[in-house]
Amino acid sequence: MNKAPDLLIVAGELSGDQHAARILRSMKQLRPGLTARGFGGDHLAAEGMELRQHTRDLAVMGIAEVLRRYGFFRRIFHELLQEVRENPPDLILFVDYPGFNLRFAKAIRGLGIPAVHYICPQVWAWKQSRIPKMAQVLDRLICIFPFEPPIFEGTGLPAFYCGHPLVEETLAVEADTDWGDGPKLALLPGSRTQEITRLFPPMVEAAERLRKTVPNLQVRVAAADESLAAWMRDWLGQNPEVTPPELVVGKTRALVKGADAALVTSGTATLETALLGTPMLVVYKTSALTYAVGKRVVKVKYIGMVNLVAGREVCPEFIQDRAEPENLAKAMAPLLRDSVERKEMMKGLSEVRGKLLSDEGGAKPAECVLELLKSSS
Repeated sequence: MNKAPDLLIVAGELSGDQHAARILRSMKQLRPGLTARGFGGDHLAAEGMELRQHTRDLAVMGIAEVLRRYGFFRRIFHELLQEVRENPPDLILFVDYPGFNLRFAKAIRGLGIPAVHYICPQVWAWKQSRIPKMAQVLDRLICIFPFEPPIFEGTGLPAFYCGHPLVEETLAVEADTDWGDGPKLALLPGSRTQEITRLFPPMVEAAERLRKTVPNLQVRVAAADESLAAWMRDWLGQNPEVTPPELVVGKTRALVKGADAALVTSGTATLETALLGTPMLVVYKTSALTYAVGKRVVKVKYIGMVNLVAGREVCPEFIQDRAEPENLAKAMAPLLRDSVERKEMMKGLSEVRGKLLSDEGGAKPAECVLELLKSSS
């Protein structure tokens, strides 16, 4: 392939935007002149990608939430499909976001465009029926956990373990030390609007309870972007009885590394917090419908990625009705002091970091994508 490659990237969430930007940056270093377009956020835009849709409009989770926006997703699906047919890219890189991405991969399969999916859908947790379907619509799968590639042996889908992106990213993080004196508590209520609306209030109210028993408690909240921070400010303005915590926009990792403990929304953030070495409680709430369906189909014991990697409950999980301020405050209190609970959790977090740090990955993600691009040219 003589001309610089033109890529289509589809990343529908903040974490996917961050990971995809890292890959795009490396790919452009290896193939100067490479161009990219597609779905993403501020990180991909900063790497020069032309945005067709922003992640802030794409990041939804749960059956009820997706159904409410069905018309929007149907429209952008067909708009992107039309663009691909009229102006086909040299390769499509799907990043996480499997509900949308695997359907789109199926829709473009007959067009002869190589398709790579980065971050394996959690087929080991649920929807194992997806495995043969993925093999039919993808040319390559890049995994971030070493136990994932063997799942695809014999399917015809080449699956590669290329290391976990958070390991390299968190090793370079410097702690935010600009806190006041006293125990430091970080609140991570999520990166999606529906997560914020369900989890920010009980987290803040838990912190309010802790202030009564933990002298000089310092509380900061991680906001993924300014629009989410604005929602939090509005809520605080409507609840003047609550001591407003400081909102920190776009500096989640530095905030977490500098904290003594954290309340963390279930998801990638729990693994990130573990790699940063900060004790935490895993918190999550979703709609009643989504939770009821999830309990029937999910085949794993834990919801927090940190606990899934550990194979045991290193960090207590507070899901649905358990995610109430009183429960969170009671469990958090010992993590903010030199306690047995804190020491045991620190050991568990060290085990999780060791599992990921000691694994030797294969080719780097950017090299793995470019290798397919070269072989298909």
